[in-house]
Amino acid sequence: MASSSMSEEELTLTVRWSGKDHTVRVCGDDTVGELKRRICEVTNVLPKRQKLLYPKVGSKLSDDTLLLSQLPLKSSVKMTMVGTVEDDIIVDPVDAPEIIDDFELGEKEAVDIKDKEVNKQKLRRRIDQYKIKLLNPCREGKKLLVLDIDYTLFDHRSTAENPLELMRPYLHEFLTAVYAEYDIVIWSATSMKWVELKMGQLGVLGNPNYKITAMLDHLAMITVQSDSRGIFDCKPLGLIWAQFPEFYSPKNTIMFDDFRRNFVMNPQNGLTIRPFRKAHANRGSDQELVKLTQYLLAIAELSDMSVLDHGKWESFTEDNVKRRRHS
Repeated sequence: MASSSMSEEELTLTVRWSGKDHTVRVCGDDTVGELKRRICEVTNVLPKRQKLLYPKVGSKLSDDTLLLSQLPLKSSVKMTMVGTVEDDIIVDPVDAPEIIDDFELGEKEAVDIKDKEVNKQKLRRRIDQYKIKLLNPCREGKKLLVLDIDYTLFDHRSTAENPLELMRPYLHEFLTAVYAEYDIVIWSATSMKWVELKMGQLGVLGNPNYKITAMLDHLAMITVQSDSRGIFDCKPLGLIWAQFPEFYSPKNTIMFDDFRRNFVMNPQNGLTIRPFRKAHANRGSDQELVKLTQYLLAIAELSDMSVLDHGKWESFTEDNVKRRRHS
């Protein structure tokens, strides 16, 4: 493991895996979890499958919240990684422990996280490191809709012979309708292989009625820390805004996710969608995407969507329906 000469904070790490050396760049204020994310980029071994070995460090490398600056790393010693690339990624998220303990940060704490310089630095590094690959061109004058996958568009925990049985009702009707006003980006906290597989199986990719602008995976996320909730990952929309500033900004972007914590770097742009679970029992009654279609089309008329409280989206939709009936 060699220390970078560019700065005291930057580290160029050599990780030995499967008989080969892999180089990753991190910073002292990054966590072990962030190191695993960077290793995943060069090895395709998911962070949860990685076991990192380093002399005299012991079990500390199993603590994803630990800062790299707290570890006694020496330039003369390589790190060893033990891990296996996913062979059957279809069952990957089902095998993983489910995180259902979503939490809502206090307003002051959420603002502190968004405004902390260390988190802004992490975002700047992610902008430099993660380049978004466009599947279809950005369209001038369109707003941006960013969508999560698991429990937002798809029940990834239930079992079925056909993935279409687990698709959220009205998904294609929803995407077709909103595509008239919004460019659509998919952002999942899983691997890109999983994103591509699920979107292909659900018939989202290559659909003749709408187009997906881009897809992002867990490597685009950053790790932040709160005083009350510790360290967690989130999805900073600033990554998209920085790479396509002529098309997207806080004023014309909205993001759906079943975890509100994912919005912490851009809380004014997040809408917490009801999770779609137990697909076989709830498929006949779930109307979430129908109602959200009405909301998205109604607010598309606004020049600045960031002034809205998306937590009150249902009352906004109901008021609009009443006004149309009255007129």
